[in-house]
Amino acid sequence: MATPKKKAPAKKPAAKKAAPAKKAPAKRAAPAVKATTVRKTAPVKRVPLAGAESGGLAAPEGTLLTLAALAPNHGSRPKRTRVGRGHGSGMVKTAGKGGKGQTVRSGRGKGPAFEGGQTPWARRLPHRLGYSQKARDIGHFRTTLAVINLADLADWDAGVEVTPQALKAKGKLKKLRDGVKILGGTREGKTLPKGLVFRDVLFSQSARDALAAAGAKFEDAEGS
Repeated sequence: MATPKKKAPAKKPAAKKAAPAKKAPAKRAAPAVKATTVRKTAPVKRVPLAGAESGGLAAPEGTLLTLAALAPNHGSRPKRTRVGRGHGSGMVKTAGKGGKGQTVRSGRGKGPAFEGGQTPWARRLPHRLGYSQKARDIGHFRTTLAVINLADLADWDAGVEVTPQALKAKGKLKKLRDGVKILGGTREGKTLPKGLVFRDVLFSQSARDALAAAGAKFEDAEGS
């Protein structure tokens, strides 16, 4: 018969070791600052390339050609215009691109009397009573006559021809204007001399009838 195996004795759990107490980290002393000497280096001098106009890349004699020393010729790259940087720059709002609508149209605008669409100054003035277009100055197209009445010829010498020049010389008219016209105005106690001769003078119908009754003669005169 087989002999039964002996059971191994159970192992006792090992006792936990106590954790060692944590030590506070020791303060490290600040490292001593070593005195160092600073070398002063000469600033890099930008030297424009000699012969750049002709395409050469040779540096002036006695200088070291480095990338830091390369620079464009003075004035070859002008400063760009910065737009939209405030009213003092002169390139504000539209930034030099112009406006839209009325400011784009060709020509010289709406004229000196244009006030943005509101009623112009000339049309806002009040009108006078009895205002009429007939009162406008149209002297360049209207015929203005110097007039005289029949009563002014009561003392005229019948031997002198009545002409515009003679009437002005006698003081009957101040200006001849565009012609002379005799009207039929009369006064009490003044009568027309008989046999008067008229030349280059216009008449109203009443004046012509009165002069014809007094025996006047009309030479080269037109009635009106």
